[in-house]
Amino acid sequence: MNRMDGKICVVTGSTQGLGAEIARQLAAAGAAGLVTLGRNAAKGQAVADKIKAQTGVPVHFVKADVADVGECRHAIAETDRIYGRVDVLVNAAACTDRGTIIDTSPELFDLIFATNVRGPYFLMQEAIKLMIRDGVAGSICNIGSISEHTGQPFINAYCASKGALATLTRNTAFSVMKNRIRVNQLNVGWMSSDHERELQAAATGDPDWEAKATAALPFGRLVDPEEAARAVNFIVSDDAGLMTGAVVNYDQTVWGGSAGPMPVPAEALALA
Repeated sequence: MNRMDGKICVVTGSTQGLGAEIARQLAAAGAAGLVTLGRNAAKGQAVADKIKAQTGVPVHFVKADVADVGECRHAIAETDRIYGRVDVLVNAAACTDRGTIIDTSPELFDLIFATNVRGPYFLMQEAIKLMIRDGVAGSICNIGSISEHTGQPFINAYCASKGALATLTRNTAFSVMKNRIRVNQLNVGWMSSDHERELQAAATGDPDWEAKATAALPFGRLVDPEEAARAVNFIVSDDAGLMTGAVVNYDQTVWGGSAGPMPVPAEALALA
């Protein structure tokens, strides 16, 4: 099930967390080769070497910041140079920096949209060109967020970027449907990732934040990167059949449902 035999896969944001786990699972599922992307060369190469040692699958790390269109194009060109084609693209890189509607700077807004929307756009553009050139019935999965539905006030621009990504996913899926290229999105909920732990530790200063945060959740825990990666593996595999244009929520909430009054912000925004 969910086999990737013979496929060449590109995974962005794969120096840690969900992206690294997606790359590992695609390799374990039989991929013929991987290209992993990230900004941190040391961490990225270490992850690539570990996956190769565990699975025997060739893994080439390309240092790239997806906020830079030139680096996006270079990464796909490198994949073509090394392997001669692209079968699968997973856009897992993201910028989750905090900012409300009051205090988000133009620079932060541009960085978030460059990373979360423009990067995936041009990575898809280059990968789709190769898929069409080679007649590949490829598969693309964008990693979205449950926050695209409305989200939280403290990540205002991030939520907007994930809403934009969902529209981009659907539009691109429709655009390339007759080429038999599938494009889907997994909206991941609150996840216990390396980066989230760093952000929460800095924001709360509480080493027990995760235990306290998850005590009232239905499953008593946050989303595990391993289980989210399994969902991605299915989405990009042939077992997903003709599934395309789907934006799938992967979370322990049902949007629009409430056991009491509909939620409201915890407090009013204030000027600094």
